[in-house]
Amino acid sequence: MNRIRKVELAVPVSAVDHIRGAVDAPVTIVEFGDFECPNCAQAAPMVKLLLDRFAPRARLVFRHFPLDEIHPHALHCALAAEAAGTQGKFWPMHDLLFENQQHLKMKQLRGYAERLELDLSRFSAEVDDEIALQRIREHIEGGKRSGVRATPTFFINGAVQDVSFGLHLLEIGVEAALRV
Repeated sequence: MNRIRKVELAVPVSAVDHIRGAVDAPVTIVEFGDFECPNCAQAAPMVKLLLDRFAPRARLVFRHFPLDEIHPHALHCALAAEAAGTQGKFWPMHDLLFENQQHLKMKQLRGYAERLELDLSRFSAEVDDEIALQRIREHIEGGKRSGVRATPTFFINGAVQDVSFGLHLLEIGVEAALRV
């Protein structure tokens, strides 16, 4: 007998996660993403609209899942986002990286940090810091334990939400979670 296993989020959302939206929202969307992934960049504006539509009832958690074997800049982008996050600018950097996906070399990442008015010395030191790299590795490991193989992968309230047939399924999933 074949059993279909429900894929669930292995690492629960916590205060150390990057959260956009109401902290006490009844619906939590967790995205495992890669800043160099074209599908992630395509999803980003839709996810923002979804959060606006369901505010304050839904929130987004972003976790890194850089596919550096096919996206050579993905890990550096994740490090840049983490470094921006220590200065309270994770989400502005997140948005800039997806909006400028064709320009993700280190010189350009530094330019985005400058545009966000980050302390550039601190930014550079934190991009090279083992703490940021360890955090990204933890996201990757948690993603793998959750069954993540590609980006973007979404979870709604801990259960995987298949969006392979379109991002509209994310909206349907949020509506269903709100009805529960």
